Amino acid sequence: MNIQHILSEKIKQAMISSGAEQNVEALVRQSGKPQFGDYQANGIMGAAKKLGLNPREFAQKVVDNIDSDPLIEKLEIAGPGFINIFLNPVWLSEQVKNALHDQKLGISIKQQQTVVVDYSSPNVAKEMHVGHLRSTIIGDGVVRALEFLGNKVIRANHVGDWGTQFGMLIAYLEKMENENASEMELSDLEAFYREAKAHYDNDPVFAEKARNYVVKLQGGDEYCRTMWKKLVDITMQQNQRNYERLNVTLTEKDVMGESLYNPMLPGIVADLKAKGLAVEDDGALVVFLEEFKNKDGDPMGVIVQKKDGGFLYTTTDIAAAKYRYETLKADRALVFSDTRQSQHMQQAWLITRKAGYVPDSFSLEHQNFGMMLGKDGKPFKTRTGGTVKLADLLDEAVERADKLIAEKNTNLTDAEKQAVVEAVAIGAVKYSDLSKNRTTDYVFDWDNMLSFEGNTAPYMQYAYTRIHSIFSKSGIDPDTLKGPINLTEDKERTLALKLLQFEESVTVVAKDGTPHVLCQYLYELAGIFSSFYEACPILNAEEEVKQSRLQLASLTAKTLKQGLELLGIKTVEKM
Repeated sequence: MNIQHILSEKIKQAMISSGAEQNVEALVRQSGKPQFGDYQANGIMGAAKKLGLNPREFAQKVVDNIDSDPLIEKLEIAGPGFINIFLNPVWLSEQVKNALHDQKLGISIKQQQTVVVDYSSPNVAKEMHVGHLRSTIIGDGVVRALEFLGNKVIRANHVGDWGTQFGMLIAYLEKMENENASEMELSDLEAFYREAKAHYDNDPVFAEKARNYVVKLQGGDEYCRTMWKKLVDITMQQNQRNYERLNVTLTEKDVMGESLYNPMLPGIVADLKAKGLAVEDDGALVVFLEEFKNKDGDPMGVIVQKKDGGFLYTTTDIAAAKYRYETLKADRALVFSDTRQSQHMQQAWLITRKAGYVPDSFSLEHQNFGMMLGKDGKPFKTRTGGTVKLADLLDEAVERADKLIAEKNTNLTDAEKQAVVEAVAIGAVKYSDLSKNRTTDYVFDWDNMLSFEGNTAPYMQYAYTRIHSIFSKSGIDPDTLKGPINLTEDKERTLALKLLQFEESVTVVAKDGTPHVLCQYLYELAGIFSSFYEACPILNAEEEVKQSRLQLASLTAKTLKQGLELLGIKTVEKM
């Protein structure tokens, strides 16, 4: 149930009937204060100005053109022409009842786009580090929201599995296999990469072999392809363990590495040249873009093929966009990578559009994000200044959560305690990131993220278990609740309205790639439930009131659980 969308359409039609243009926007928003209604239509002033009318008079005309509807209790014109919309509590009650018994909690499934979401993107023969965290978990949260709303989502893990370094890596893998190195030695990818690089830098014979292997690999040599595949498989097996710990939905089936696009690159470059987009410049093939200027004010040159014949990331990203449209038949393509990639993505996609590889209707969206910083305001590093491995970060989260839960007086079994520790540890790391606006940098702070107060995972998980305990302590099965839901108290009505706004927040996440909007919604819902619980006795109330309030409590628990699940965060029944 997307109330905002329903009201927007209703007000828009009334505005058109009152003389506004067909493309007018009602600009319906949730009200900040109850005295201004539940929603406000803010588009009246702009439409009235275009028509040369007095905004309040136009607002009255719009109100007169809105048919009576069980959804709306009353409409008020305020200020220079805002329309305040008050919803009917009887209608709210009915919708809450419907949502409670609906598997999707009242969400109306209408979106049916094919969306390719490109996220995580680790590199072969390197361990995942904290720099991969944001792309992986923000991307996964958006994927879950898109699927929940009925879209077909294709996950694309754009793994760095190609390039000149693979000659060096294949040569070193061969050396290790000849020396009967154990699988354990291969498991330390960082050490493997370092040793391969050291051999390349210090052993001319090894370096020559490595350079030959690059050429052979790129030429499709079977031996080199087999060794390359081993490196990819070893890396992705390790990455999969991180994905499973993080409760991320990526699998090995979602790998779409850079190598996938190699066969497309020569054809794309030849086509760009034939179309006059790519021109030769100092031996390289370059696309000059008027839309981007260099420091001298001249069109910026973007290389698509180097003078030695090699291709660049830009060429691969042009091919990837083309592939998403032509082969995967997508309507939208989202790429989650950090803000430093913004200009690169804009240039690659501008060339893609200029070449006519995708139509204007195909949406290419760079969902860029800020950096993860330490308390010193600098990029998050180890104490010695090194890169923090993702697996080490998650281990530390579990250690800290274990200590935190041990300090609390709980009656949990060992198995229950372990489940709580895992849920809190991983949830805290993810929620700390997801609750921040994607486009800003944020400070990674263990103390804040593991707090049971404020907008944190432990607070949200505890809010869910508190509601669950109402039912378990009273012995009442939520599925047996019956009778009407009566919204006679302000706190009941406020809670009911918030519950029905769940779809609005999920829709924003799917549209804008902003999981923090859902985090904020869940945090506000937990706070509103807390106020309701304090002001409106549940178990001591008379039977009909008790049944009504328990139904509100049950839908709140279901919404918190579902919302956290969309963020990839686990809940537990006891804490």
